[in-house]
Amino acid sequence: MASHLVVRACPPFRVPGDPRGPRDLGAPVDAAPALYPEPELECDSRSLLDGAELVRARAMTPRTREDFLYGRLAQRRFAAGLLGVPASDLTAWYSCPRCGTGADISHGRPGYLLRGQAAPLLLSLSRAAGWTLLAGVVDPDPGEQLGIDVEDPARADFDGFDDVVLTPAEQRHLAGLAGTALLQGRARLWARKEAWLKMLGTGLQTAPDTLDVLAPAVNGRAGLRDLPPAETGLPADLVAAVALAVLP
Repeated sequence: MASHLVVRACPPFRVPGDPRGPRDLGAPVDAAPALYPEPELECDSRSLLDGAELVRARAMTPRTREDFLYGRLAQRRFAAGLLGVPASDLTAWYSCPRCGTGADISHGRPGYLLRGQAAPLLLSLSRAAGWTLLAGVVDPDPGEQLGIDVEDPARADFDGFDDVVLTPAEQRHLAGLAGTALLQGRARLWARKEAWLKMLGTGLQTAPDTLDVLAPAVNGRAGLRDLPPAETGLPADLVAAVALAVLP
């Protein structure tokens, strides 16, 4: 049975020039924007997030800390909504290929325990230009993994991008493009690479200029595709991709 992918875009936490505070990242993109004052953020974080997440947050600068806490709260509420359970019933259970898996890990592949058992859920999260993109699959097939990524094309506007990120075939694919079209093309390929590597769980341990993502199948394995704004709810100037496949 094909897995059902759920994608949700959450708008920026803060609106430039709005003195009232940031938006509620836990709300769907089409919901009326709700405010999320700092005291409420701290209260919700203490009541919903786990020890390793809070310890990691305390080591961050204030702005980075806020972004981190908003993201973790949004992800937890998203997961709880997919599972149909209270967010307080979940316990963060991250997995890192170098550090291991458990409640004391606060980075790597996201996951949760539900009342002490592994929740039947795949999750992935990405941020760009203030937006947060969440993806989830409930009751995944055995061996199935998920990765999602969103990119701001403006961040691909630097010398040396092609040499560091793109394969020779990808560089030829973008040859002749300039301006906005070039930046969009670069960002699209970068999002596809990030999504695929997140799915694999290896991240940038794999040099991006060795991974060709022009086709839906990468190294003979299918499961990579672009995510259009109509599916994600993201602004049209951002690009996104998802990778979902059964791994050996």
